[in-house]
Amino acid sequence: MKSRLKEFRARDGLNQSELAKRAKISRQTVSLIEREEYMPSLLIAVRIAKVFNEKVEDVFILSEEELL
Repeated sequence: MKSRLKEFRARDGLNQSELAKRAKISRQTVSLIEREEYMPSLLIAVRIAKVFNEKVEDVFILSEEELL
């Protein structure tokens, strides 16, 4: 799963630690998601999307293969 975390963090002027604090997750989790080494749970994905005031599907992009 791809994410647009870096893009949205840059837009909003947040570093990984600030995003993590606002989403109530660890900075390591943010880093893993950005490196595509961890697929967040629905709860974490929703929390992150809320920080950016975006829809989950605008922050996280699933490939066709992942959807099948």
